[in-house]
Amino acid sequence: MYTASWGDIVRRDLYGARPDPRDRAYRSVVRLALVIFRLFGFRFDVRGAEHVPATGGAVLCSNHVSYFDFTFLGLAALPQHRLVRFMAKASVFAHWLAGPFMRAMQHIPVDRTAGAAAFDAAVRALKDGQVVGVFPEATISSSFTVKDLKAGAARMAVDAGVPIIPAAVWGGHRIATKNHDVVLRRGVPVTVIIGEPIQPEPGERAQSLLRRTRAAMELLLEEAQRSYPDVPADDADRWWLPAALGGTAPTPEEAAVRDTADAAGRKVKQPKPHPVVRLRRLLSRRGR
Repeated sequence: MYTASWGDIVRRDLYGARPDPRDRAYRSVVRLALVIFRLFGFRFDVRGAEHVPATGGAVLCSNHVSYFDFTFLGLAALPQHRLVRFMAKASVFAHWLAGPFMRAMQHIPVDRTAGAAAFDAAVRALKDGQVVGVFPEATISSSFTVKDLKAGAARMAVDAGVPIIPAAVWGGHRIATKNHDVVLRRGVPVTVIIGEPIQPEPGERAQSLLRRTRAAMELLLEEAQRSYPDVPADDADRWWLPAALGGTAPTPEEAAVRDTADAAGRKVKQPKPHPVVRLRRLLSRRGR
């Protein structure tokens, strides 16, 4: 397991011998993220970082379980001295605080009502040799399984002639995820697994590449879940495990119903735990 050290944060060669001066803002944000990782004592298990290409374009495709997944994937790209340009909702770029940072880091805004511009920008970045990060589920999976994937990531890889790098993240949802309170606890393990590149075959269609990508992501997520070092503290703490592993997270079918209701503006109200259950959770967290 890796825990960020103060030495890592101030390392001069963290981004290689000759980092691009245009990425000065991005590099500062990464160092700030490392400070946060250090203060909260996150324990990282990062595997397969060597599969991120040292040069050239690639689409980094990952499952999505927490609000911080992009920071964890970015950490996995650091050993190869790569900075990932993530595709994110356009509303984030409009935020008074986050917007300037997102633009300075050259992330790619996605307007879901007019996605062609984001697609074209991503393909240009890939052809320019950038690593573009995509969460092809399009939103956090509240079932903590791999949802149906949008075809955009595969189409970008085919159009740009670059590989897809499948990935899985696990553990960050215990800190901050959809439909649950943010809990800033120390020492949470976070697993990041990067898979072998998936190169589009000559003449391969996007849907075929998408199926291969999903299969790889599912295998990586299963590996991350199987090898994760923590287990729920008690029955009340089983919410972060998928139903298939004995957890109390909604099934994929239940999660799909909730997602449909959310998209239609009919957000499903989550039942609040009994006060005794909430007290047990609080005492359990303080005891760790």
